[in-house]
Amino acid sequence: MAQEPKHPFTRSIPLTDRNRRRAFWVAVSVAALTILDLSKVNVGLPSIEDAFGASSTELQLIVSGYVLTFGLTLVPAGRIGDQRSRKTLFIVGLALFTLASVACALAPTGLFLLVARLVQGVAAGIQMPQVIGLVQELFQGAERGRAFGIFGATIGLATAFGPTLGGLLIALGGPTDGWRWIFWINVPLALAAIAAAIWVLPQTKLKGTQPLELDPVGVLLFGITVLSLMWPFLFTTGSPTDDPARWWLLVVTVLAGTAFVAWERRYASRGRHPLVPLDLFSVSSYRNGTLLAAVYFAAVPAMFLLTTLYLQHGLGLAPVFAGMVSIGFALLSAVGSWRGGLLVGRYGRRLVVIGIVVMLLGVGLLMLAALLTPPDLTPWAMAGAMLVAGAGGGLVVAPNQTLALADIPVKQGGLAGSVGQLGQRIGTAVGTAVGLSLFYSTIFREGGGEDADLATYRDAYGFGMISVSLLIALALAISLADLGARRRQRREFA
Repeated sequence: MAQEPKHPFTRSIPLTDRNRRRAFWVAVSVAALTILDLSKVNVGLPSIEDAFGASSTELQLIVSGYVLTFGLTLVPAGRIGDQRSRKTLFIVGLALFTLASVACALAPTGLFLLVARLVQGVAAGIQMPQVIGLVQELFQGAERGRAFGIFGATIGLATAFGPTLGGLLIALGGPTDGWRWIFWINVPLALAAIAAAIWVLPQTKLKGTQPLELDPVGVLLFGITVLSLMWPFLFTTGSPTDDPARWWLLVVTVLAGTAFVAWERRYASRGRHPLVPLDLFSVSSYRNGTLLAAVYFAAVPAMFLLTTLYLQHGLGLAPVFAGMVSIGFALLSAVGSWRGGLLVGRYGRRLVVIGIVVMLLGVGLLMLAALLTPPDLTPWAMAGAMLVAGAGGGLVVAPNQTLALADIPVKQGGLAGSVGQLGQRIGTAVGTAVGLSLFYSTIFREGGGEDADLATYRDAYGFGMISVSLLIALALAISLADLGARRRQRREFA
């Protein structure tokens, strides 16, 4: 029998430093393009509402439907990528993302746009696990920390620059069809990425690979669990017309989740490969890091969305200027992620704790800026607060990603990364729903609506941001607990 190659890329192209850097930048650029569509569409919602007369629920689904199908696709796609060719799945996801973007840009109705966004989310869910898996395989040790530092910096830039880019495109395209430019810009970028992926990405499929095993019952139970968990939050808008019966779906979540865990254990006991190897969560660094990321990403997108809504509706700021308030966050978080990737090997979880503390300070300054500063100065004060929050946020994402995956075998890198991404997407859905619900319910409670005054919007922003603060505080508690567990482990081995 032929000897198994030591590295899964040795049968394709030589892994020179230059080839690895090229592959890394292609993968990270596509991840940034995927994340951009989580944030830049937010500023286009008022224009989409005017174009189609969409209801608040429809607008919520245009944003959150992308998150839903993104999350549903992540784990199966990560599993297939680990067993088969990440390069092939990467290109398939990109091609589907391109077609869905064209459909979004040409959408004649709100329903058509919603369906296209759902497909776009599927495409994003196919390609994102391959990015994480490639980074896992391309780099080891300290190099991996640096790679995830750059990865985190790029994702931070994409997240924070998304509203600015969306606002700029709307300004260029005009108030009627400017929102379509948000989707058109994806097309040339994705086509360029497809060409680059074909040219530089290494092939990860090995000869003699066993038949694909996807655990269909596990996929079904997993899908029901995720869908029933996210659904009630996706339909939470804060309006008095929200149907309270939606919360009964959480009972389905408990039942389906219990059945999923039982099935996966039984499936694994037969010597088969389950959809989600539950022993991943026996690794404390991975378990704690994944939970921390889920809570953190429940807070940060909600913070951006609430701030954009307050600046646009409360202060009457144009979308492009509302988006520009977050530029400082983007720049500082990028620098922090890069530095964090370099320092995580030395300081470990302590670095994440420091980042969360600084992030919490920035959120407090955002709330004070909205509540205490004159309207003319509020955008500037918020921009300053975003600088502080960005400095902290950059020390959270990349170091936490490195720490969470440090003890995971490379062959499970795509799956482990996709489970972590799923936690982030669920966190985003839950955090955004809670923040929006508090924001809009305050407006309705105080008799506002479209004619709400600045005081009402200040109250709404304040209540919404309280949920953001509590989520970041919870992330801090998780990080401190993980830090304590690591110290106890070191004492036991000493």
